[in-house]
Amino acid sequence: MKPLIKIIFLIAAFFASTFLLIKFTGILTIEHIENWLIYAKELSPIYMGVLIILLLFADLFIAIPTLTVIILSGYFLGHVNGAIAALTGLMLAGVFGYLLSRYYGSAILNFLVKDEIKRNEAIIAFQKHGVVMILLSRAMPILPEVTACLSGMTNMPFSKFLVTWSISSVPYVFIASYAGSISSIDDPKPAIYTAIGLSAVLWSFWFFYNRAHAKSTS
Repeated sequence: MKPLIKIIFLIAAFFASTFLLIKFTGILTIEHIENWLIYAKELSPIYMGVLIILLLFADLFIAIPTLTVIILSGYFLGHVNGAIAALTGLMLAGVFGYLLSRYYGSAILNFLVKDEIKRNEAIIAFQKHGVVMILLSRAMPILPEVTACLSGMTNMPFSKFLVTWSISSVPYVFIASYAGSISSIDDPKPAIYTAIGLSAVLWSFWFFYNRAHAKSTS
């Protein structure tokens, strides 16, 4: 698992660097996103939906506060329309990340891990644990994009990736967008509780999975 963890760390560090760059330069903030959505809503709900899709798709390249955007999509567009827009953005980001890494993944893996034996160990480890990693990836920022890229790099069958990515994304989006749809400026508690609850549940699954894996290898 060590070579795989190294690759995950290096890819995550790249995505994290974009987040830090944006945060410290102030190029993109939550306030900016909220203002864009308010402006888009004044123009047309269609523009707002397109903006949400673009923001979540851009998360593949720069670290966007995904959960916040999904909650805001529910707040501004309502549960169903917000969920459709958010899910479209997440699916596009995942599929594009997979395809991009599928075509250029070998070169990236060779660059990240020079030793062929360790590189093969990382590929085998992800083939073994990749499905669970994708399913639980939304427990923390950046990890979903990392797992999408790793799926392409390790040649996971596209159909398998698509189904797994969908299972991890659909409930997450519908729960978060619903929380946004029933929240307001005066009562943001549904959104806050949902954000905390989703993270807690996913982290609990991670804990039990790691515990079961440790027992099986001991």
